[in-house]
Amino acid sequence: MQFDKSGLKLEGFAGFRSINALESGRIPQGTGIFAVLAPEGFQPRFLRKSSAGVFKKKDPSLREPVLAVEWVDGAAVLYIGKAGPGSKGNRGLRRQIQEFLDFGQGKPPGHWDGRLIWQLAEAGDLVIAWKELPVEYLNQTAANYHSAFIEEYGKLPFANLARAQA
Repeated sequence: MQFDKSGLKLEGFAGFRSINALESGRIPQGTGIFAVLAPEGFQPRFLRKSSAGVFKKKDPSLREPVLAVEWVDGAAVLYIGKAGPGSKGNRGLRRQIQEFLDFGQGKPPGHWDGRLIWQLAEAGDLVIAWKELPVEYLNQTAANYHSAFIEEYGKLPFANLARAQA
């Protein structure tokens, strides 16, 4: 698989809107996978303090050397996440992505997956794409994407700190 905009499009991803221009009403409500991509020519500049919300009294900020180690040179995909139905069946891509964006605006999250995104300067220029999938394929698909990314780049995407399990 190609981990860039054209490769994701071939995989069935849609959206491809910058965080600053994203309209949550256009995001499907169904379950699926989403990706955060760096726009062409993006150069990482790490903020000293994350814009993300505090989680269980823990500051999501990391020191620059730690962030630099996580950075994957040459990779457009910075994070691959999944959006399941939740315990009450009322979650999905729209709600998961909105919570992810709210987290970046300093609101307390229900989890802090992808938190490294919010320590990048110009995070609003990053692009979000999604792919609707039935719930029974989510875990395996996320695990497959993580495995393929590791095969290509030698480690997980920048903001994925844990590998998805099938």
